[in-house]
Amino acid sequence: MHFQEWLRSLRSGAGLQGPESENLWSLLPSLPLSSLSLSPSSLLGLGALASLTAYWLVTRPRPMRPPCDLQAQSVAVDGDSSCRRSALLKDDSLMEYYYEDTRTVFDMFQRGLRIAGDGPCLGFRKPGQPYQWISYAEVFEQAQLLGSGLLAKGCQPNSQQFVGIFAQNRPEWIISELACYTYSMAVVPLYDTLGLEAMVHILNLAEISLVICDREEKAAALLENKERGVTPKLSCLVLFNRFSDTFVQRAKNCEVEVLKLDQLMVSRERWGKPVFIFSYFFCCSPGTTGKPKGAMITHGNIASNTSSVIKILEGSFVIQQDDVSISYLPLAHMFERMIQVTMFCHGARVGFYQGDISLLMDDIKTLKPTFFPVVPRLLNRIYDKILSSATSPLRRALLHFAVRRKQAELSSGVVRNDSLWDKLVFNRIQASLGGNLRFALTASAPISPTVLSFLRATLGCLIFEGYGQTECTAGCTFSMPGDWSADHVGAPLPCARVKLVDIPDMNYYAKNGDGEVSGPSVFRGYLKDPEKTAEALDSDGWLHSGDVGQWLPNGTLRIIDRKKHIFKLSQGEYIAPEKIENVYTRCVPVLQVFVHGDSLQSYLIGIVVPDPEVFVDWAKGRGFVGSYEELCQNPDLKNAVLEDMNAVGKKAGLKSFEQVKDLHLHPETFSIANGLLTPTLKSRRADIRRTFQIQISSMYSKTAF
Repeated sequence: MHFQEWLRSLRSGAGLQGPESENLWSLLPSLPLSSLSLSPSSLLGLGALASLTAYWLVTRPRPMRPPCDLQAQSVAVDGDSSCRRSALLKDDSLMEYYYEDTRTVFDMFQRGLRIAGDGPCLGFRKPGQPYQWISYAEVFEQAQLLGSGLLAKGCQPNSQQFVGIFAQNRPEWIISELACYTYSMAVVPLYDTLGLEAMVHILNLAEISLVICDREEKAAALLENKERGVTPKLSCLVLFNRFSDTFVQRAKNCEVEVLKLDQLMVSRERWGKPVFIFSYFFCCSPGTTGKPKGAMITHGNIASNTSSVIKILEGSFVIQQDDVSISYLPLAHMFERMIQVTMFCHGARVGFYQGDISLLMDDIKTLKPTFFPVVPRLLNRIYDKILSSATSPLRRALLHFAVRRKQAELSSGVVRNDSLWDKLVFNRIQASLGGNLRFALTASAPISPTVLSFLRATLGCLIFEGYGQTECTAGCTFSMPGDWSADHVGAPLPCARVKLVDIPDMNYYAKNGDGEVSGPSVFRGYLKDPEKTAEALDSDGWLHSGDVGQWLPNGTLRIIDRKKHIFKLSQGEYIAPEKIENVYTRCVPVLQVFVHGDSLQSYLIGIVVPDPEVFVDWAKGRGFVGSYEELCQNPDLKNAVLEDMNAVGKKAGLKSFEQVKDLHLHPETFSIANGLLTPTLKSRRADIRRTFQIQISSMYSKTAF
């Protein structure tokens, strides 16, 4: 065969088409190809080369095709550059639903039921055992029976009938919720860390007569309120687990009936088709001060929000029936609920952790999830463990080189877990999370761009970041497939418009591209609280988030400040403590940090919880020896930690007045159990201040810096 003809046939046969081949073919006319003749052995070698070339072209990693121009991810609404909507929309009309038959949460589960039928839906496990599964058909059958039982106990089939659920994540939680939706009742999630006063407020505000609990201990806390006469409406407690005869008698003495869940699931009577209006009553102010507020979220809110995420992901990640998500984030909050509704809509599976966060990694290894909802605190933990596992200079060098190579692929739009670096360096990391991850979503709090970019490389899966709050049904922005930069929270969801408004006191103005984030894809207001509703929603229906945002040139939103927790130092400088904390958590010895300031003081101080898994070795490398608790009390080591934090802060661009000048090392982790974290793992700032008031006063009593 003539060489030039062979090359032309290779070009057409091997798929050498498009821009990537132009440089090669442009060289051909300059070569004296017509005079070349090839021996059989040369032809054989060229044939092998052609085969290898064709194989590489077919198997080489392909960049993800973004759903829109990544340089224009959002569009100004009515010419107002401060107000933007998704570029995925054809016009300014917002998305309400993706599938015609999914306009309520009930519809979404029904769609999953039609897809999966007797396929697995809800998974649970006992210690050391594999997961057991309840099918979609079984879940719906149990929900119908439980719903009928609720009606038999006097619950009314309408949106003003509130039923409390006070339990950890488990299948019965979802079955109870679906039972309420099947007969048009509304769910009121309760959780331990609300505290006694807040629990009483919610029960009375929603006039709850029946609460479904998991354990006798939780039911006893509710019963105590009834005995005190502060929750007069409470008349029935339904428990998942066994309970004592003593508890039954105690409840009977104050006219409260106690039932086992399966006692309600006996009626075969079927009621009419449900009519949905409101679906959720959320205790959406769990982390700060004052009484919790009940955010009224409609089925339409939920349908539009989940549909928007499905729309964004349709070309890059399609949820399939064999996908599985791990459920460990609180079901009392919208982030986890939206994840599960989306999974159910596609007939996919949800596996629950055992209820003990210390066993979560074992649950993940056993379940092997493909979908991982996660919060930044956990991602920071994974990041720290990966870095600390590289114990020698050679390993650290190899790790960072491999990360840079994978990040280079990410910058070109390639996401994969089968590269040489995955096989040599990252396979154990990926195996620790089950080995099957296709998708992770982080939300609830800001995440360091360094951590996010690092984990996108090491985990080899799609990792998206969302931003929002309960009042806008979980999300209002979402990162776009193909855009793997890590300094923003994405563009508006197709169900939302996002607008920036002026904050003159902080020198933020919408005309400059920054200001408070607002949006109309929101809730109906707070139950029986017009004053708080008016504070959240302005006269035009815009929800004011309390966050300070900035539009980037590519149409994405960057959160740059927090209006709610902003305070001034004595010299007049504004401080955003959460931004500073997010920087300091990148320090190797730091697990958790709380930054505090006072308007009467000129500098910041901090409460730091060192990472127990790395702190002792980190200290040893600097000449300090002792137990974890002893090291936390060492003033010289405290100064070493402070020096490391300030170095990281300086590198991240923190100004001098944003750096902490003193700190206290605390050996006990901030947690939900000790009341220093909310159920969504955010810091309870007021409670932390109270807990460490002595240490704070001591640090400020020293000579000013």
